[in-house]
Amino acid sequence: MDSSSPCLSLFVALIFLVIIKESCQGPHEKRLLNHLLSTYNTLERPVANESEPLEVKFGLTLQQIIDVDEKNQLLITNLWLSLEWNDYNLRWNETEYGGVKDLRITPNKLWKPDVLMYNSADEGFDGTYHTNIVVKHNGSCLYVPPGIFKSTCKIDITWFPFDDQHCEMKFGSWTYDGNQLDLVLNSEDGGDLSDFITNGEWYLLAMPGKKNTIVYQCCPEPYVDITFTIQIRRRTLYYFFNLIVPCVLISSMALLGFTLPPDSGEKLTLGKYI
Repeated sequence: MDSSSPCLSLFVALIFLVIIKESCQGPHEKRLLNHLLSTYNTLERPVANESEPLEVKFGLTLQQIIDVDEKNQLLITNLWLSLEWNDYNLRWNETEYGGVKDLRITPNKLWKPDVLMYNSADEGFDGTYHTNIVVKHNGSCLYVPPGIFKSTCKIDITWFPFDDQHCEMKFGSWTYDGNQLDLVLNSEDGGDLSDFITNGEWYLLAMPGKKNTIVYQCCPEPYVDITFTIQIRRRTLYYFFNLIVPCVLISSMALLGFTLPPDSGEKLTLGKYI
């Protein structure tokens, strides 16, 4: 008998066990998705009591300041948004579905907050990449879309190059008022700066966040927004050596020329080089 037969039999047995294991585990997630999404309505605000607002925790992670455009009054940043809420319609008993504790579902199949940047200057307005929503068995939903954001910013260069700039980014629901959707800061410290990539032209001083509740003239309902303020300071060393120092030296040489006698040849030479 061929000596390789026992090894071959063992290999086939292992493959068979893996297939059986996958066949036992795979259908649980499929069955759960069918159970959750068969009657799910993406237009329905997921609350148990429709008279109460749905709380959405909102946060921001600043990855990079790409550009500060003084001419066009724009700030371009790389951001990760973080939205967390509880969907009343997406709860299940994990023991009934083979221990499945969480799912990843595309956002077009679920209700999600229509939170946008109010002061966006992007052509498509929404600059995020729509990632999957992580849904846990208790109904908790986490949506973290990254994106390149182009926002308006009032840039004052009066004290250039010794200037500080404060650029606001205002986020809020586009259609839900404060009685239907309540935005709250997920951190009192403001934006998350732990992964920030240092910019060569600007220092990042801070990024506080603030919740605002505003009643507009058009509507009696309150509208909630969360505004983050990126506080930056220009790095002056480059401009100091390449702009200020040469200007001071040229001005000093021009003044020095007035101290030389009018008929001096050195005065003409100095004036020519200036």
